[in-house]
Amino acid sequence: MKRRYTIESHRTEETKRIGRLIGRHLIPGSVVALSGELGTGKTQFIKGLARGVGVNRSYAVSSPSFVLINEYPGRIPLYHVDLYRLPDSRELEEMGLEEYFYGDGVTAIEWAEKAASLMPSRNIWIDIQWTGRTSRRLLIKAAGKPNVQILDALSRRLERIGS
Repeated sequence: MKRRYTIESHRTEETKRIGRLIGRHLIPGSVVALSGELGTGKTQFIKGLARGVGVNRSYAVSSPSFVLINEYPGRIPLYHVDLYRLPDSRELEEMGLEEYFYGDGVTAIEWAEKAASLMPSRNIWIDIQWTGRTSRRLLIKAAGKPNVQILDALSRRLERIGS
């Protein structure tokens, strides 16, 4: 079961709000894969997602570019993975990335295309594209019944954010 959505975001705050809204409805074991050019807002989306899964505002959510994974406690733990500096996918297998996919938290991955072969079949894949100086288009693909149901339930609210 798969579904696609397109949402426009005109400001950084809208991108965060979209992340927060999706995060509020995720369940343990959810995987959110993000792709897009440098600076399109992947980290901003994850900042919103973190608030949605209950990560306290006292945690400054930032891209784990040099350590690869940051873990944040919340209503559901958040595992924030950044693969930007990863030279090849062999290192992913060695570091045990797949264990996060089936754990008790939500895994959010920046530069997810570098781990495409390891991704579980049930995921939410978000490709963020530039549409202007401050605007973005989020192409969201939900795969797997739970993810499709989550995004179907949120579709009207997500559309209102980006309109």
